Amino acid sequence: MGLHLSEGGDDLQENHEINVTPFIDVMLVLLIIFMVAAPLATVDVKIDLPASSAKPAPRPDKPIYLSIKADHSLFLGEARVDPAQLGATLDQQTQADKEQTIFVRGDKEVNYSELMSVMDNLRAAGYLKIGLVGLETVAAQ
Repeated sequence: MGLHLSEGGDDLQENHEINVTPFIDVMLVLLIIFMVAAPLATVDVKIDLPASSAKPAPRPDKPIYLSIKADHSLFLGEARVDPAQLGATLDQQTQADKEQTIFVRGDKEVNYSELMSVMDNLRAAGYLKIGLVGLETVAAQ
């Protein structure tokens, strides 16, 4: 009479392969989201920005950009703004929320007095939180 004893192990073999399908699905969804969101986060007013080696600050969800071109024309977002109507136009765009940060983008060719004049107009309109935008450079070691 013969007796056959099993070794007590289960019949399933170990699988040492990583299932990458969920990872690929997540990456494709993120790719689509960034492809849609990236064009919405830019301003199309062409300005030659000066460079800075300061660490960048975090950006708000909907930044408000005030651009000063080399010919001293002002743009709020992508719309041209009359300097005399700057406060009223900002009030319309921000729903009169004076606590929002206004990001000022100035061309390299804009002189300091013109930049200060625009900042004085912002202060007179009640917008005291002003951020200056520049290009990032690598800090010298």
